[in-house]
Amino acid sequence: MKHVLTAAAVAFLLGGAALAQGTAGYRGYVLGPDDTVQVIVYGQTEFNVTTRVKADGTIVMPLIGIINAGGETNITLAKQITDKLVAGGFLRQPLVNVEVGAYVSRTVNVAGNVTAPGIVPLDRPYHALEALLKAGWVRADGANFVYLRRPGQPERKLEVEQLVRGGAEADPLLQPGDTLFVPPVETFFIYGQINAPGMKAILPGMTVRQAIGLAGGVTPSGNANKVGLIKGGTGKEVDADPAQKIENGDVIIIKERLF
Repeated sequence: MKHVLTAAAVAFLLGGAALAQGTAGYRGYVLGPDDTVQVIVYGQTEFNVTTRVKADGTIVMPLIGIINAGGETNITLAKQITDKLVAGGFLRQPLVNVEVGAYVSRTVNVAGNVTAPGIVPLDRPYHALEALLKAGWVRADGANFVYLRRPGQPERKLEVEQLVRGGAEADPLLQPGDTLFVPPVETFFIYGQINAPGMKAILPGMTVRQAIGLAGGVTPSGNANKVGLIKGGTGKEVDADPAQKIENGDVIIIKERLF
């Protein structure tokens, strides 16, 4: 299956719109266990440290000791360190900067038929579309929909076309622990008196009539009004309604014209 928009094209069309939608009221990345932070006190190298947030949410600073970093952003953590340096009498007006070196505690998983499946750190708010772009977009053999799996909630099916169109409902904001799964493309089979028989990808909302058109139409010896349909897994052939929706694994048989 060919996806109409490549990852680069989607990113270009979106620009910063999705980011703007997701960052309204965003206060920054919230630190958690196993994240890495770099603390720099300008002009005071003895206080500089690169460290990992422990399981209990704390870090250890030279001279200052234990500091609670869990639940803080880099900005609020820098403020907390500044206050402790002043309160402890170490410095009068310290200039403190905190940068996040590794985003580990807040991630989503992108799996299935994408170019680069893996773990995507939520270093900022991400919508489902943006996570797919980070994973290199849906492969040619991927479905035109993606499953969003969120702990404690029912699985949700998201249409790729609707993701590109945007909107809070169609393209939800992701949460830590979410999984996006792109299954293999859904297919149907068509054979008999058809110009291009074989396995075809199912397009959104595809009907029997559209499937025949996708396969090049009936041959001169075929009869478009005599079409059999075997629903996936049933093994039973029935007369096909041209307006009937195609489902994964369906088989369409175009019968011969009786002269």
